[in-house]
Amino acid sequence: MIEMNKLDTGQLGRVEIAPEVIQIISGLSATQVDGVISLSGGVVDDLNQLLGRKNFRKGIRVDFGEQQTVIDLAIVVQYGYNIPTVGREVQEKVKTAVETMTGLNVDQIIVRVEGIKFPQAEKGKEQETPHRVR
Repeated sequence: MIEMNKLDTGQLGRVEIAPEVIQIISGLSATQVDGVISLSGGVVDDLNQLLGRKNFRKGIRVDFGEQQTVIDLAIVVQYGYNIPTVGREVQEKVKTAVETMTGLNVDQIIVRVEGIKFPQAEKGKEQETPHRVR
């Protein structure tokens, strides 16, 4: 748990933020960036996604050091988007969201692109082959 030093601990007590909260904030803000299809979190998380369970913590690791906070995200990008641009936008959006909502200073955000998702043909529409008339 991260203890927030914004409140005087003598008056009201203290505020603690669990690392899972930082993961959820990071995941939600990362998936709002155009070009990010999903977060990538390994086999178990991929199975959960197939079952329709959303987990905004998957693929995100938060490390709190004595002097710095580091957030590590693994994402899947949609084919056709510029990967460095998407990565920078994820960094900016996550940093802003975490700092605004928690008051923590985020020192570093590492974005790992672990996959590219290609567009799929629409379900129900089969590719039509032209019929020849004889």
